[in-house]
Amino acid sequence: MATLSINSIRKSFGAVEVLNNIDIEVEDGGFLVLLGPSGCGKSTLLSIIAGLENSSGGDILIGDRNVNDVHPKDRNIAMVFQSYALYPTMPVRRNIGFGLEMRKVDAREREAAVQRAAELLQIEHLLDRKPGQLSGGQRQRVAMGRAIVRNPDLFLFDEPLSNLDAKLRVEMRTEIKRLHDRLGTTTVYVTHDQVEALTLGTKVAVMKGGVIQQLADPETIYDRPANMFVAGFIGSPTMNFLSGTLEQGAGGLVLRHSAGALALGGLQQDVGAFVGREVTAGIRPETLDVGEGGAGLSGIVDVIEPTGPDTMVIVSVGGQLITARLGPKARPKPGDTLNLSVDTAAINLFDPTTGNRI
Repeated sequence: MATLSINSIRKSFGAVEVLNNIDIEVEDGGFLVLLGPSGCGKSTLLSIIAGLENSSGGDILIGDRNVNDVHPKDRNIAMVFQSYALYPTMPVRRNIGFGLEMRKVDAREREAAVQRAAELLQIEHLLDRKPGQLSGGQRQRVAMGRAIVRNPDLFLFDEPLSNLDAKLRVEMRTEIKRLHDRLGTTTVYVTHDQVEALTLGTKVAVMKGGVIQQLADPETIYDRPANMFVAGFIGSPTMNFLSGTLEQGAGGLVLRHSAGALALGGLQQDVGAFVGREVTAGIRPETLDVGEGGAGLSGIVDVIEPTGPDTMVIVSVGGQLITARLGPKARPKPGDTLNLSVDTAAINLFDPTTGNRI
């Protein structure tokens, strides 16, 4: 195992800059998730860590070793790709151990390593099958087994669950988390799925346009997003944004919006400098509930979306659409007036000019 240091990494393709001064420190045994939309630079950064791509500047250190000029095979890393990249003519046993075979590892030692990995991944009964006889989830386990037997300093995962169906993604996500808990190997994981990021990572780097928007633990990313991009990218349904003017009322700060005023008594931010200015309130759907008359927000029900355990209710508040995540038995009708109470302690206020959290 080892630490990972990403220091001032830059990458340009001609005049196009795809990574701009990326700095990340991952502790020994940490689990870093690189999260962002397609084209944000996360896979390029992973390729630079792996040595598959050269950077335009900066340093990559695995432990105390600068690996900028080290060949990928000599970095002691193991990579799991979106495509399983298994040898179709080889049985599972040999697929898992093939890397060790190429490194001239003794046959008995190789077999023992394969057996340990198979037991860890619960695929002992598949060792004599070929990849064509396996399901997608089983193939992904084989690919993970091939990485495990190398006993690397660093695991690199490049969107490994993208080809799986929803149910299997959840199962494999649990397997990866369990695997990390057992092995404790430092891991870098690339995904565009914010649920994977929040459930797996000890540290999440949210990226956009080759720049890290926020680097923090999952709880901080979710509760205190650094800007409106992070706030809107994380969470399902996405965070609501309500525009208004911050005012000092008789009972404290209020947000004067298009359909009234929202008292901000429980607000956790120091926003005094923004009194009298336009701000944007970020409100998570689950922090809204059905309230009594005169509650925090009042609007006209626009759309109802039952999902089973929850009911998503989209409400027009003075022309601004707000989604509330209510209980399964909540069944207001389109056109109804709905009063919503707001957990103001969970509100984030943003500067609409910069998009940054105030």
